[in-house]
Amino acid sequence: MLRFLARRCLQAIPLLFIVSALIFFLIHAAPGGPLAIYLTNPNVRPEDIERLRRALGLDRPLWQQYWSWLAAFMQGDWGYSFSDGRPVAGRILERVPATLELVGVSLCCAVALTIPVGVWSAVRRGRWFDRLMTTASMAGISLPGFWFGLLLQIVFAIGLGWLPSSGRSTPGVDDLADHLLHLVMPVVVLVVVLASGWSRYLRGSMIETLGQPFIIATEARGVPPGRVILRHALRNALGPAVAMVTVDAALLVSGAVVTESVFAWPGLGSLFTEALARRDYTVLMALLMLSSEAVVLFNIVADLAHAAIDPRVAA
Repeated sequence: MLRFLARRCLQAIPLLFIVSALIFFLIHAAPGGPLAIYLTNPNVRPEDIERLRRALGLDRPLWQQYWSWLAAFMQGDWGYSFSDGRPVAGRILERVPATLELVGVSLCCAVALTIPVGVWSAVRRGRWFDRLMTTASMAGISLPGFWFGLLLQIVFAIGLGWLPSSGRSTPGVDDLADHLLHLVMPVVVLVVVLASGWSRYLRGSMIETLGQPFIIATEARGVPPGRVILRHALRNALGPAVAMVTVDAALLVSGAVVTESVFAWPGLGSLFTEALARRDYTVLMALLMLSSEAVVLFNIVADLAHAAIDPRVAA
């Protein structure tokens, strides 16, 4: 297992290096450049723009800018925001708790819903429960997240007035109940989107596993059906499903962009949309690199979890 972990970590290093170079050059190839926010300001003179360009090192060749940025990024110096001059690391750290809270609750609820639905649909394949869950899952997968979020706001916030429409809490109110009410709708959106896909994936994996010869042999030995399903079939079916869950978790940890934007949730996703609108390149670079690192890290975690479930993977 340690050799397997070391091999996966060594493979991640050149991958992250290539990703960082691609992100850097693609962002700097976008129209306008890092100083686009100042070009539309009539109070900023051309000589001021040139002075900023020299101060930020934008007058140097692009490959020199990349190496300077990479060296500083690896040392924890992520630069300063072009929009407000604050350190990028500080802006990101203040948004992390909100994203972790939203993602943590959503992942727990989605997994808690996925396992019973996926297992029971596979066991009751072709029956009314399986057909009902198949229809619900297809609807959940097909729903655009932003549209579903807006629909929930119209019905439960505007129409019925049961839930707050946006934000993490009501201004001036420091109450746990109020905070939980703000959490309900964004969590529902993420849970429906995630659990719909995961349950179908787990169902397919369970159906394939239940048809394996070792399951048939276990049933022939008189092992109780519940034990066959939970101890033998589910354990083998979880491996591929774990990989899917961890990859989706990595994408959410780096920012549930659509959901956070719809509900004005003050997390990394909303920070990304704000930085994109303002062309705040230093913030965008940091967020994209953190997203890439999260995806690589969670893939390694998924491989380790899969190897722990099925030792053949690490062989």
